Amino acid sequence: MRHQRFIAPLLPIAVCLITGIIVGRYLSINAWILLALMAISIVFIFILHKFPSGQTFSIYLTTLLIGCWLILHPLPDIPIIHTAIARMLSYRMRLTSELQTLPDVPFAIISAMTLGDKSALTSTTREVFNITGAGHILALSGLHLGIIYMMLSLIVRNYRWRMVSQILTLLAIWAFAFLVGMTPSVVRSATMLTVYGLLSLGYRQKMSVNVLAFTAIIMLIAQPHALFDISFQMSFIAVLSILLLYPPLYGVISEQWLMDHRLVRWLWGMTAVSLTAQIGVAPLIAYYFHHFSTYFLLSNFVVIPCAYLILIGTLLFLLTHLSIIATFLSLVTDLMYQSLQWIASLPFAIIEL
Repeated sequence: MRHQRFIAPLLPIAVCLITGIIVGRYLSINAWILLALMAISIVFIFILHKFPSGQTFSIYLTTLLIGCWLILHPLPDIPIIHTAIARMLSYRMRLTSELQTLPDVPFAIISAMTLGDKSALTSTTREVFNITGAGHILALSGLHLGIIYMMLSLIVRNYRWRMVSQILTLLAIWAFAFLVGMTPSVVRSATMLTVYGLLSLGYRQKMSVNVLAFTAIIMLIAQPHALFDISFQMSFIAVLSILLLYPPLYGVISEQWLMDHRLVRWLWGMTAVSLTAQIGVAPLIAYYFHHFSTYFLLSNFVVIPCAYLILIGTLLFLLTHLSIIATFLSLVTDLMYQSLQWIASLPFAIIEL
């Protein structure tokens, strides 16, 4: 029972670390003063072992001071990681060249959605996705890695060797993360999937706010400046909003009734995820981009099913190079893009703020 006093909830710790990083960025604090304050707060953690509230406060204060220290004195880069990313990015260029047999628009969209290469996207294409609120589908994130994780899990699924299967799947996920450049949203997704995979071996709760907080702590310790990256902020806020708001919103409709109506259950599940994610990121979109996409929900009903087909189809095409798969990919991508163009043309599709 005593050891539990040293375990503070992960979300408050993540918040304290974030606060410290912000304070350290905008206030110039002497390194020696920071070290002295950290030493004092660590001492108080042990002195106050009979006073849980005081001890918890000391833990939070220590975490805040660590955040200040990290932004001023970040951990050194690991050369081997940069070398691995560079090599994987060169391999990504080879894969991208194999997709160039596709027509221009499908090639640009598929390269962005599957390999994280947005260089071929035109300003017109980007605008269509942004107006409709479907821009997130072009940025590799939890949706994309979740689909890849699901596909790999089905391929290596083996109940007798669950640990081996899970490790192989997670290694493939991280290889993909390196392939697309280790962007903040991809690293967040890969880290959460790693925790998810490891917890699944023990049949424990797999996704929670604590898992998200743990992921944020790990990422910010390694790269404190990532906190000020837009994709980092939107990725974490979207997932936090889903974790907090999805269960009560989904529960508005009876679980038993949804079980009896599978199509409605799928539609309601997608609606609930889209709404809760949008609630979280809407303030950030308004702050950074000064607009609100009115038909984001309709757009998600188009792009999410298409994302499944495009990711699976691209994997099959890169493995087989069959022309029939290339034709299928072009048709699905064209259908998605034309649908988004129609949505973007609807009245009040975007509200400028």
